[in-house]
Amino acid sequence: MGHASTLSSGAAVSLSKDPQPRAAIAPHSTRTPPHSTRPAPHGTRTPPHGTRTQRWRRTFLAALLTAAVAVPLSGAARPQIPAPAPATLPPLTATTLHTTYEANRADATRAARMAAAHGDPRRAAADQALAAPSRNLLTFDGRGSGQATEVLGDLARADHIAVLVPGSDTSLDTYARFHKAAAALYGDLTHRAPHGTTVAVISWLGYETPATVSTTVTTTSRADEAAPRLRAFVSELRAATKPRAHLSVLCHSYGTVVCGRAAAGLAADDIALVGSPGTGADSAAALHSNARIWAARGSDDWIRHIPHTSATLFGTTVGFGADPVSHAFGARVFDAAGAGHSDYFTPGSASLANLARITLGETSEVTRV
Repeated sequence: MGHASTLSSGAAVSLSKDPQPRAAIAPHSTRTPPHSTRPAPHGTRTPPHGTRTQRWRRTFLAALLTAAVAVPLSGAARPQIPAPAPATLPPLTATTLHTTYEANRADATRAARMAAAHGDPRRAAADQALAAPSRNLLTFDGRGSGQATEVLGDLARADHIAVLVPGSDTSLDTYARFHKAAAALYGDLTHRAPHGTTVAVISWLGYETPATVSTTVTTTSRADEAAPRLRAFVSELRAATKPRAHLSVLCHSYGTVVCGRAAAGLAADDIALVGSPGTGADSAAALHSNARIWAARGSDDWIRHIPHTSATLFGTTVGFGADPVSHAFGARVFDAAGAGHSDYFTPGSASLANLARITLGETSEVTRV
């Protein structure tokens, strides 16, 4: 995948892998058992469909609990790729942005050389792409699976800012996919923004994301680690932006679990949840956020099959609770049309258009469902 800042209108963009997980998460069966023609014995009541569904969910959850408790939560081993420690930087302000960008590009250049010497050309290429003069990095850490925070646009002058929080299987090795999502949003924003309005998009890979096929992706452990980092980042970000800049946090897949954990105290005006397995909260109100809470799920997103329930055993919470697009949850549900799990940031899509409207504060223009 390339790292250009623009995308063709037909390109599909993903923040996490689209294939349906086979181990940790299984969909509802699509096979319908044949209806019996034998009448029920006198006095026998046929269990309603809801009872069967509840029984299936209990069985599913029990299996997840067993796997999550029995299997180490670290998931698959991450390659230990050598890289320099992150640069020591001054506090983030509008005046230190240039210094920060230069220091992180230099780190990415050194990391690319070390990865190449280590015999990892894929990582070397990813690091080298981030070291290009056109890339503006607020953070960079090339060690292990890697982390980076990149800015598209003029952050210091931006009137509207979006922070993207990715889901599973996002690392420096797959960062080009995440960058394309951010670039697609930035392109849509610059097209829609009124004359004289400045926008910026930030791709925040500030945590170690879980693998899609793993027990870790069924628990809140990675989200619990990431949430305070996201809160701290957004708070620090406010020091480098206009005092009244409108800030939206757009969260995808497992990233919505991170945002759910971070919502209380997150200095955002809007939080949007797309392709969410749940946030760990029973309702939007239970997120204890002052931000407007939005949610969307495309009709072709496999995550709609995930049971929205949770349980805790021996200190491990499995599952993420209520469905954010349900009426009972209480979020502002917006149209994502036929989006699949990896399609929410596809140029020309209903979901991308609505995410851009949310970012621009055009709440009355968002198409609701």
